[in-house]
Amino acid sequence: MEPTGTESPIPGDEAAVRTAAGPARPPLPVRPRSLPERHSLRAQVLAALRDALAAGELAPGETYSAPALAERYGVSATPVREAMQRLAGEGVVEVLPNRGFRIAGRSPEDMAELAEVRAALEVPAVLRLARSLPPERWEALRPLAEATVRAATVGDRAAYAEADRVFHREVLRLTGNRHLVSVAEDLHRKTQCPVPDGTPPGTAELLADALEHTALLDALRSGDLGGAERLAREHLTRPPYGR
Repeated sequence: MEPTGTESPIPGDEAAVRTAAGPARPPLPVRPRSLPERHSLRAQVLAALRDALAAGELAPGETYSAPALAERYGVSATPVREAMQRLAGEGVVEVLPNRGFRIAGRSPEDMAELAEVRAALEVPAVLRLARSLPPERWEALRPLAEATVRAATVGDRAAYAEADRVFHREVLRLTGNRHLVSVAEDLHRKTQCPVPDGTPPGTAELLADALEHTALLDALRSGDLGGAERLAREHLTRPPYGR
């Protein structure tokens, strides 16, 4: 019998497993859809808040109440509070009891330190991949690099931030190391926090940053390890535009 969406497939010899563990259990009842929808709503609100941060719509030092943000996004206050708590755990916002959430921002020193850690993780990983992957594996990532260029061309900082995360995440997924991908993405998100009194990047700056993705793929595809290392390190340690 084919496994349903509510059953867990049993690896190996199913009959032997049932003999050892007793009769097969009936399938679990399907849960109401309210819980997945609630989680989906929280994820949507979290994504919207991340976009607002990347676009500079939520300013460092400013305090925002959950009800006000909920009205802005057309939802209840609960998923907003849950999303803000998640951002607080990442150090992006501060919880102010009975007041709301203050956008923390990051200092240039914080950004430089985060960039240094990202480079220490990602550059060696990319170089290890470059020594083993065939050119077509790198070429398969071309559409993701081009997505960052399209977002940068129209100056959409929020779209660029998302496309940039996806590109870097998919490069690291080639390592097969889930923990590396998770840690690197967490660092990446932290670098997308606004800098107090900073000047948001313009279209030209975003585009220059995006074109480094395609240049990196060109170097990796051609087997230019020295060029790839230089491009990756410069890309990760330069003051971030959406990173």
